[in-house]
Amino acid sequence: MKDKFYQYILELQDRITSRLEQIDTEAKFEEDLWQRPQGGGGRTRVIENGKVFEKGGVNISAVHGPLPKSMQSYFNVGDCDFFACGLSLVIHPKSPFVPTVHANWRYFEMYDKQGNTIDCWFGGGQDLTPYYLFEEDAKHFHGICKEACDKHDTSFYSDFKAKCDQYFWNSHRNEARGVGGLFFDYCKADQDKSIEDWYNFVTEVGNSFLDAYVPVVEKRKELPYTEQNRNWQEIRRGRYVEFNLVHDKGTLFGLKTNGRIESILMSLPPHVQWVYDHTPEKGSEEEKLVEVLCKPKAWV
Repeated sequence: MKDKFYQYILELQDRITSRLEQIDTEAKFEEDLWQRPQGGGGRTRVIENGKVFEKGGVNISAVHGPLPKSMQSYFNVGDCDFFACGLSLVIHPKSPFVPTVHANWRYFEMYDKQGNTIDCWFGGGQDLTPYYLFEEDAKHFHGICKEACDKHDTSFYSDFKAKCDQYFWNSHRNEARGVGGLFFDYCKADQDKSIEDWYNFVTEVGNSFLDAYVPVVEKRKELPYTEQNRNWQEIRRGRYVEFNLVHDKGTLFGLKTNGRIESILMSLPPHVQWVYDHTPEKGSEEEKLVEVLCKPKAWV
């Protein structure tokens, strides 16, 4: 399974970076191959200063070795080894009217010291972070997410949408990071689903990503915007940074397993503002966004 999924994310990375380059028309992804001293490595691809995309990364990694002590207590296991592979992406467009997008699809195995697999699971999801709220964009993104879920289990969308709203929540701000999408973790074989079933589901979601995001980009990328719009985008990006550094489990896992810092922090946007006690103007488009972030809604 780990070889099968790793081959899938290699191909998915190619597909996504190729399509995003077509949209940008100017910037290309720079590739960086790296090795992890404790075992494994990855293929990081970063795009910067493009016509459409200000900064973004589409990264894959496959790492293995002894599970660090800090993660043993986190997973409530003893001394064991692990393998983890996945694709993680974050795209920060230049225009304030094009939303930031994040996605991640991953597979994890743990082994005893004799090399026997003692646990394995899939996780992942995809979510949208707009700076200005176009409701039809949120409905489109969630609609594609629901289509992918419904092909496998009609309970998945509502369950994983709720988990997404719960996970991407800046509790110290009491607001969501964005308008959500899907979030699932610890998807293990049981009496209802085999690990092969979970593989089929996760790859279905991965394959749906471009259909969910690209039409939104195409629709909004040429809209004119003001310096005020851009300032608001940078203020909201600050909240994105806060979530990733304070709450995100992927960042925590990477840092605690001696992950590659450049790849872990690739998700941070290049231009950000923190304005003291900033409050959007009453009745403004900015306030409209914050209202939805404070109270997540059903989009489909």
